[in-house]
Amino acid sequence: MSAMTLRVPSAALLIVLALGPAAHSQQQVLPLWPHGTPEPAQTTAPETDVTKDSDTLISGHRSARITNVTNPTLTVYPPPADKNTGAAALVFPGGGYVRLAWNGEGTDTCDWLNSVGITCLLVKYRVPEKEHYPDNPADLEDAQQAMRLARAHAGEWHINPAKIGVVGFSAGANLAVLLSTHPDDHHVESTPAVADIPGLTSETAGAIKLTGVTDARPSFAIVVYPAYLGIQPDMATLDPIYTPNKFTPPTFLIQAENDKSHGKNAPLYYQALAAAGVPAELHMYATGGHGFGIHPVGMPEEHWTHLADTWLRDIGILPHPAGQHLEQHSNQSTGTPNPIPTNLPCPTPNPAQQPSPSQPNRPNPTTSPYNPCL
Repeated sequence: MSAMTLRVPSAALLIVLALGPAAHSQQQVLPLWPHGTPEPAQTTAPETDVTKDSDTLISGHRSARITNVTNPTLTVYPPPADKNTGAAALVFPGGGYVRLAWNGEGTDTCDWLNSVGITCLLVKYRVPEKEHYPDNPADLEDAQQAMRLARAHAGEWHINPAKIGVVGFSAGANLAVLLSTHPDDHHVESTPAVADIPGLTSETAGAIKLTGVTDARPSFAIVVYPAYLGIQPDMATLDPIYTPNKFTPPTFLIQAENDKSHGKNAPLYYQALAAAGVPAELHMYATGGHGFGIHPVGMPEEHWTHLADTWLRDIGILPHPAGQHLEQHSNQSTGTPNPIPTNLPCPTPNPAQQPSPSQPNRPNPTTSPYNPCL
């Protein structure tokens, strides 16, 4: 059952040492595409931090803002071994698909996830990119590949491949929703990067048989002040590209009502999730604006991650504290996530669903043990 809470104000592997908070020990950094990205880079400028003194603070501190990312990576932040629950989450920082708020929406998120025993998989996806899905699949390709690598390395990283979700902010939240609805997009099959997809049974374009490794469907989604989900200019209608379907996992949404640019997105997506019967939870705050991050001190959203912790327990991603009664809507015997509804439509491979006019036809998917649509 969906729920809404309204609140009023009152391959190459590199090992590097952490440069962030002291809680971050050694991390592993994997290139998403060891042999080159699926499409040529759209810039030759070097990767750089474009932070300015005038930039808005995130959670009360300055955040690095990285741009000109042409070699996307996945950085692994494991929790302490004695706290590891086996759950993991990809993290997509926001930044308007132009830059990445690397600390305020990236490493800060890893601190939170690690504190509750979740392995953080921080994704540095390609930015800036001209146009976006479906006209340009680069961002979705990076998200898919990050999930596939996570499942391929699940044993090594001590995570459960069935409990890998996604956390996204702003444009990164848009990417989280896109991955939640189009994990089966096959565009990468027609590029030279197809050889970098782990676990393939075939490299014939259009004939790849997905496996538990190559499946890119997230197990849950935490969508924080999402952007670009509604159709301009009034944002009253959800873009059909983001229509929930059988791939869409249980979803947690948070947004502020006074988010002047994107405040309608979370309610719009929640309504679509509720109508489709996808388990969802929406938290709206009267104030907070856009881009408040993980821990906006003194703001109504200051402790929103506590609500997310409870939700993750309710859907079986995190264990309940010893002796705590499980709610009726959780699986009391196994603690497994609520099942995805089976009566939802699968994504259509053609424009019959009336998506954006530029959306191309996509090859029919094959089969996957994780995907009910395959």
